[in-house]
Amino acid sequence: MFGKILIANRGEIALRVLRACKELGIATVAVHSTADEDAMHVRLADESVCIGPPPARDSYLNIPQILAACEITGADAVHPGYGFLSENARFAEILEAHKVAFIGPSAEHIRIMGDKIEAKKTAERLGIPIVPGSDGGVANEIAARKIAAEVGYPVLIKAAAGGGGKGMKVARTPDELPDAFATARAEARASFGDDALYVEKYLGKPRHIEIQVLGDGKNSGVHLGERDCSLQRRHQKVWEEGPSPVIDEEARSRIGGVVADAVGSLGYSGAGTVEFLFENGEFYFIEMNTRLQVEHPVTEAITGIDLVNEQIRIAAGRGISFGQDAVTFEGHAIECRINAEDPRTFAASPGRIANYHPPGGLGVRVDSAVYQGYRIPPFYDSLIGKLIVHGRDRTECMMRLRRALDEFVIDGIRTTIPLFRDLVVDEEIVAGQYDIHWLEKRLSASVDAHGRTG
Repeated sequence: MFGKILIANRGEIALRVLRACKELGIATVAVHSTADEDAMHVRLADESVCIGPPPARDSYLNIPQILAACEITGADAVHPGYGFLSENARFAEILEAHKVAFIGPSAEHIRIMGDKIEAKKTAERLGIPIVPGSDGGVANEIAARKIAAEVGYPVLIKAAAGGGGKGMKVARTPDELPDAFATARAEARASFGDDALYVEKYLGKPRHIEIQVLGDGKNSGVHLGERDCSLQRRHQKVWEEGPSPVIDEEARSRIGGVVADAVGSLGYSGAGTVEFLFENGEFYFIEMNTRLQVEHPVTEAITGIDLVNEQIRIAAGRGISFGQDAVTFEGHAIECRINAEDPRTFAASPGRIANYHPPGGLGVRVDSAVYQGYRIPPFYDSLIGKLIVHGRDRTECMMRLRRALDEFVIDGIRTTIPLFRDLVVDEEIVAGQYDIHWLEKRLSASVDAHGRTG
């Protein structure tokens, strides 16, 4: 097992990794920017190293500084959390060259799955169902038109190196394709420095279903069921739950088995998530995230398996601590992402937390690194915490979530808690009747009802 792990991240995920390390008896190193010198993970780590000024490019994305921190402290492994350098193949390669373990998959697998075209080809080769569309990148608008005619409109034009909804446009008719293609290409070039695009069938009202997997890096993989991440705003997840209200045991076992066999065949090492669109009983591969997900606590709640612990074990060469037969699913879990944002406009709301009181009680978990008096800096993602609630079934889970949201107090800044208080009593949400477009439509209707200028 590792002697010392450097946590190359910040906020709630840095604290989450730190807790796992402490439970394994592993010493920890926190790296931080000057803006995060009072952060909770910095206070609790065995050692801390300042790696630069507030901008992420000068600190949390500064590979030489992180490597220097490893050398100074003698850390023999790095856990990247999510975001920042967690899916940076070059970072994994540099660490390996300096004999520091990267707690995650190989650079090769990060690179393959980071390219959406290559990921789709790999998924298809491994027997994972894919969305009908182009086999690879489309060179020009003429090629895009040909593919669109074959799969049928509407189609989705996507950046091969994309993410977060950038470089993604829908063409509902042949007349819309030229503008959609040109806009997607320009966005892809500006956002990712790569204007490669591909075309696929656009599904009308799908759910966003993701399967949690673990691979031992040899030839074995397991799946830990699904999470339903269909409640999204601007392609960003807001509310995640598991099991999905629309997936039955047969479908779960079928797609889970396909994905587990695929990661085993690939020789994949560590945690990963294979994401799908699900419509009319069929799964269609979107992408694979080669890291820990923000919403991993949902899976931990319904399986009782510590995913960070497993990541560390696998990276240390100890393999997965259980087999597929040992995975059972108990009850229902929901996670709400608590952001420092205005609940109506979603404008960022950094500042000092005047009062802080997280909810508690049976089945309630709060993953957050904030505390009363903490000042949320304006330089990073607005996620400040996650409320995860578990119940014996979805009905109990929803009632417990209502109670927990009513208890949650964060004063001094605006947060998305009021949004979740509305969602948890919405009839369609209570019934589990929503798709990936549901929340966007609801928010647009709310803006219209209150006036677009507020």
